Amino acid sequence: MARAPDAPAHYRPGQEAIARTSLPGTPLAPGAARRFVRGALADWAELALPGSEIIDDRLIDDAVVVVSELVTNAVVHAGTDVELLCRLESRDSRDSRDNCESRETVEGGLPGPLVVEVSDHHPSRAVRDDAVERPYGTPEYGRGLRLVATLSEAWGITYRPGVKTVWARLLADGGAGVGSMAETSAGADSIAVAGDGSVLEAGGFADTAEHLAKKEQIAAYATGQALERGLRAGEPLALEILPPEPRRNAHQDLDWLNRGALSFLAEASDLLAGQLDEDLVAALAGQLLVPRLADWCAVWLEDEATDRAGGLGLALGPRLARVWHGSENRIEELRRALEKDPPRLPDAVRSRAVPVPWPGEALGARGVSGAALAYRLIAGGRPLGTLVIGRAGLTDFPDEITGLVEDLSRRIALAIGAARQYARQATISRVLQRGLLPGAVAEIPGVRSALVYEPLDKGGPSGDFYDLFPAGDGRWCFAVGDVQGKGPEAAVVIGLARPWLRLLAREGYQVADVLDRLNQLLLDDATETADAAARALVAAGGPGLGADLGPQTRFLSMLYGELVPFDGGVRCTLASAGHPLPLLLGPDGDVREVARPQTLLGVFEDAGYTSETFELHPGDTVLCVTDGVTERRCGPRQFDDDDGLAKALEGCAGLSAELIAERIRRLVHEFGARPPEDDMALLVLQAE
Repeated sequence: MARAPDAPAHYRPGQEAIARTSLPGTPLAPGAARRFVRGALADWAELALPGSEIIDDRLIDDAVVVVSELVTNAVVHAGTDVELLCRLESRDSRDSRDNCESRETVEGGLPGPLVVEVSDHHPSRAVRDDAVERPYGTPEYGRGLRLVATLSEAWGITYRPGVKTVWARLLADGGAGVGSMAETSAGADSIAVAGDGSVLEAGGFADTAEHLAKKEQIAAYATGQALERGLRAGEPLALEILPPEPRRNAHQDLDWLNRGALSFLAEASDLLAGQLDEDLVAALAGQLLVPRLADWCAVWLEDEATDRAGGLGLALGPRLARVWHGSENRIEELRRALEKDPPRLPDAVRSRAVPVPWPGEALGARGVSGAALAYRLIAGGRPLGTLVIGRAGLTDFPDEITGLVEDLSRRIALAIGAARQYARQATISRVLQRGLLPGAVAEIPGVRSALVYEPLDKGGPSGDFYDLFPAGDGRWCFAVGDVQGKGPEAAVVIGLARPWLRLLAREGYQVADVLDRLNQLLLDDATETADAAARALVAAGGPGLGADLGPQTRFLSMLYGELVPFDGGVRCTLASAGHPLPLLLGPDGDVREVARPQTLLGVFEDAGYTSETFELHPGDTVLCVTDGVTERRCGPRQFDDDDGLAKALEGCAGLSAELIAERIRRLVHEFGARPPEDDMALLVLQAE
């Protein structure tokens, strides 16, 4: 088998079968990952590394499909660089793991499975599975992960600070054993039956009464499986009987609590504190509790709409936001069982543990009995939801465990409350931002336009704004502006300036007159704001500071222009008020400035703005930007140093308006190694 170009070149004798690589978060990553895994497995098989005897064409094909799906998920939903690890896991290494720290529940299986891990650096985005429809729009695992679950013996997700890892374990035969029969055998036994129930072969059973009884029990189970699958008499059905999963006892629980409870809570606090989405908080709660403290857990969330409906006497129940089990294959069945009977805790319970019914039928043979506890999630005196944990084989949880989970539940509730507060603020900001920007950009006869708008705070109001609108009488007006400051203060200025800009333009005022009046408007508003603040201080009993406060200036830089199409071109009149000057690109690649610098708006009275007029002919392009473009930094250098923007525009000769906008945007981003630190707006107008 040929080695893939990305695969390791050679392996030392006795080297462990493990390979890792880092891939960029681009659409090319899945293809590179497939080549890497195929090449690594081919090399391991060729060099006969320990455990490589399980490698065959089917395992390679399955591994390539699984890795392709996991890397695609990481690229689509995280967008960061992707770390890929592939290794052959020996039975000894699996048996020696500390069960308390294990990331997966091992139900046994063939020695030497293949393990693949795909990590990204954006754990705040949950993986999605569009193939599974779940109620209330809960975030799912990942598109395509149903295929991963089908091909893998087991798979799961691990969250660490700054990293999310999705792993999958594949067996040589492409499937897992019969987990529901695991507790009937103490060793790795196997049995084969025919469709009529006759035992064809049994291996690993001693001739003791106990083992013979187990053999009869297993044979009866296998016969039922054969009938369910429609096998005819004589057709064999082979079942692998897996050893039971080692279970922690009370001594192990206490030992872990004594050694790691405080560090566990510290780690949990760090993980939860950085999450701004309540559904992700619920997902992290499952990762933290399972398998350390419980076999499974579930989180119900009471939406704010539910609280309001309860106050009106309407019956709206909580939603099941997340279900987590140590065995991924049990999650869906457990979810269905829990949705039928959600916990109902009295208000007086507060956050202490309350026993709830055990969902035995949903947990298979190992989960016939167990203990389940529910905790109210309360923050700021308001109920936010309910946390339920369960562990099979217990009549009740140790007091040390219940106390630790109660402490963790308070942290979970605080994280959910903080996430909801952030969501409310983000919603207000998005609504405000939508009101500050035009709903649509006007189409101008004979002019193609392209826009790039990238606020630094994706969820809040930006200090940059733009507009392109019809002004009547065959005129179209455009504006690109930047307000001093950000957040609500910037929103106030934009909310004042943009409507007045449109009103003055549609009233027929010329470009320079519009800027004169807008300048006076900002000055008047600043003076009125300062007077109102002084009166409020006096009314509150403070000193009369009106004279000391003075006018509260609100600076605004803006490039404003007017377009009038005519036969053979477009007449453009524009003026710059303290704004980066617009650039004109000719068809021959010549670039020049087409305005002169003037004073910021809202600084001086009677500034006396002037405008310039020129004609755009087919192929001419005007580029208007904010200082987020010109002042983009790379160390001490800025993007527009030494006419950097003009030189970048020169290279855009012959491109369409859309391609020019995209090229300038890309060059600005690539100029510095760190992400941009300012809002960015960019408008391209090109005569056709």
